[in-house]
Amino acid sequence: MSRHATQGEFTTLGEIVTRTGGVIQTGPFGSQLHASDYTLLGTPLIMPMNLGDNEVIEAGISRVGDKDARRLRRHALRKGDIVFSRRGDVGRRSIIRAEQTGWLCGTGCLAARFGTRLSEVNAEYVAHYLGSWPAQTWLQDNAVGGTMPNLNTAILSALPVHLPARADQDAVVAVLEDAQATVEHINILIAKKQAIRQALMQQLLTGRTRLPGYREEWTTSPLKDFLPLQRGFDLPNSQVVKGPYPVVYSNGIARHHVKAMVKGPGVVTGRSGTIGRVHLVEEDYWPHNTSLWVTSFERMDVTFAYYFLTHLGLERFASGSGVPTFNRNDAHSFEITVPSDRAEQKAIAEVLSAADEEVGILRRRLDKARSVKRGMMQESLTGRMQLSVQGEPTA
Repeated sequence: MSRHATQGEFTTLGEIVTRTGGVIQTGPFGSQLHASDYTLLGTPLIMPMNLGDNEVIEAGISRVGDKDARRLRRHALRKGDIVFSRRGDVGRRSIIRAEQTGWLCGTGCLAARFGTRLSEVNAEYVAHYLGSWPAQTWLQDNAVGGTMPNLNTAILSALPVHLPARADQDAVVAVLEDAQATVEHINILIAKKQAIRQALMQQLLTGRTRLPGYREEWTTSPLKDFLPLQRGFDLPNSQVVKGPYPVVYSNGIARHHVKAMVKGPGVVTGRSGTIGRVHLVEEDYWPHNTSLWVTSFERMDVTFAYYFLTHLGLERFASGSGVPTFNRNDAHSFEITVPSDRAEQKAIAEVLSAADEEVGILRRRLDKARSVKRGMMQESLTGRMQLSVQGEPTA
């Protein structure tokens, strides 16, 4: 086994498809498929919203019944097809896996199908290449339409593709599959840790599970007795002067200002617009008038307050059919039950903070793994990375 450069030819997607005996075609037009045709059960229909980074997102996917599936059978997909978003985010695409065979290419999509002459082409390699920087840039630059970019079969056929020898394509796919496996593994770990964190919050913040050494009865009282809320302060965007202090809006920190209105640490939640999100702010800050801030932590530890309000679900106090508004009076009168012993509050907060830190570590690992994968994609798919190819004599 030796190190081998992925050189090869520059061709187009259309030429590759033709070489294999395949075709590029659009999905059904709107006149062929209506929202009224969708069913709860049936054949999945892949729309642009279902296309991720070389993956099909099944959550919320539309389906059609057997009659419509037969009517649209020319749009049925098979393993190795690559489905593209035809409008909007034209860089979205996914290769079809074996378990998705028979699904339908939906309205707003294009499909590239390779034929049976695949001795020189690995469809997985082509799908990965189409996510590379050169391919994505070309698609954005050549899509038509000012407001909403659009692709058609002619544009997609002209897309330049770097196609090395088949053995090199296979080596690139193997490398990128290993990188993707690492990303997926970390995603699974994050999901497990988040489930554990959620269970901890449910048990510890309701008193169903008590930490060792704490037996004092919990106290029940209106929320305002523990966590009084006050509207934030007006600060038009035109008056924000860049500085060190975070400005906390209903959906979180969006700007920094030269002045703070409240000493940190603090807890802030949305008053209008985004309701239900809770923000823990470590430093001095400016709570914007779209938010509510906790004015006193005399009876509650600040970090415990953050977790408690997060678990409480403040969206229950939203009102208004247009822009949601937090009903502070309802929230203040809502009775809560919390530990009377501040030490127990802190102990619970420490357990939950540790769980959050574990998730944070995994998220940083995930960011790094994704960055490594992106780097490998750019290097290997453009021929700059040298790859090991089976069957060659060792140098």
